[in-house]
Amino acid sequence: MYDWANSTFATTIMAGFFPVFFKEFWSHGTDPTLTTARLGSAISIGSFIMAALSPSLGALADKKGYKKLFCFLFMLLGIAGSAMMTWIPQGLWFMALVAYTISNIGFNASCVFYDGLLPSVAPGRESDYASSLGYGLGYLGGGVLFSLNVWMYLSPSTFFLRDQAQAVQISFLTVALWWGLFSIPLFKNVPEPDATHPHISFWQATYDSVIKLKQTLLEMMKEKNTFIFLLAYWLYIDGVYTVMTMAVDFGISMGLPVSSLISSLLIVQFIGFPFALIFSWLSKKWGCRIPILICVIVYGITVIGATYMSKAWHFAMLAVIIGIVQGGVQALSRSLFSRMVPAGESGEYFGLFNLVGKFASILGPILVGWGAYLSGDPRKGLMGLLVLFVTGGILLWNVREPAQELQKLPINSNQ
Repeated sequence: MYDWANSTFATTIMAGFFPVFFKEFWSHGTDPTLTTARLGSAISIGSFIMAALSPSLGALADKKGYKKLFCFLFMLLGIAGSAMMTWIPQGLWFMALVAYTISNIGFNASCVFYDGLLPSVAPGRESDYASSLGYGLGYLGGGVLFSLNVWMYLSPSTFFLRDQAQAVQISFLTVALWWGLFSIPLFKNVPEPDATHPHISFWQATYDSVIKLKQTLLEMMKEKNTFIFLLAYWLYIDGVYTVMTMAVDFGISMGLPVSSLISSLLIVQFIGFPFALIFSWLSKKWGCRIPILICVIVYGITVIGATYMSKAWHFAMLAVIIGIVQGGVQALSRSLFSRMVPAGESGEYFGLFNLVGKFASILGPILVGWGAYLSGDPRKGLMGLLVLFVTGGILLWNVREPAQELQKLPINSNQ
């Protein structure tokens, strides 16, 4: 249910309305390639802050048993940033970027601790199904609210709203309310995994976590298979996240109508739900690595196709393709890594996992944003992502998946 709750931020705000509103409301009259560069820079800065925080906070959560607490606190930060956007006046692009960065940090940081709960909730092979179901419900929940938000945008008078601008502002507020409401089941019902050092002081735990991070990095570098997977993940998930956050901005820069772009994003949400579960089924037959490779290849082909895009139906067609693979590549990557994590160290390892993802999210938006600005052509900026998908796919091909017999352990918490 936390996927159901927080995915509304990823759909309505991150992928949908923020790029539109930032370009046409908060940056009205500004060169579109400059607004793309500003947006890419803000995403990268937020990712860098998250990259600096996630490993040490993950280790601290393990020691003190604070996974749910930290998830809750960062969730509140994300909700606050989302709600702030409702009241930012036209033209204040810098304030809008600050609010977006705050909410983005809250969203991503809360996911560090949410992901850290996965091995205790669904150990062994069960993680494939639980991870895919979570992402699937996220697409469905995000799609439900986003459908309402798109309706508000296309027909403001139906909801007694002044205009489309007010409809978008109210949409930001609905995300904050939805996120908070549907997070209740996680915090009420999911148990906190046992702390490894429950009586350690906060500052000692923080110091130890930094030392442990260094050890974790050294240990992981010795484990060649895990290290190669993280390098692959760093590259291909960079491209995935950049497509998610900047696709609408790219479409606007290409001169496509905003209403068509927003409507096409609904396709991603409702296709993403069943296909996340389909990829879970494929993982039972092929494991996780091969389905992830298929997704990465499809992303690379889609990037090439996007550079030839000139009509709204082209964007819709690409949205269908992305909807098929987006949930699969995220869910199975999380699941595959969870089976590589040593027992009792999920917070530290998922902190490092998210660290890699956040550092990856620094490079992609910079490539697209500043590539478009310096060249004056959004297509040239987008093509930089192809390098990430190709290199990431080659590295992933060399990853050895954990043995099948180790993936079928009993799910009894005492074993």
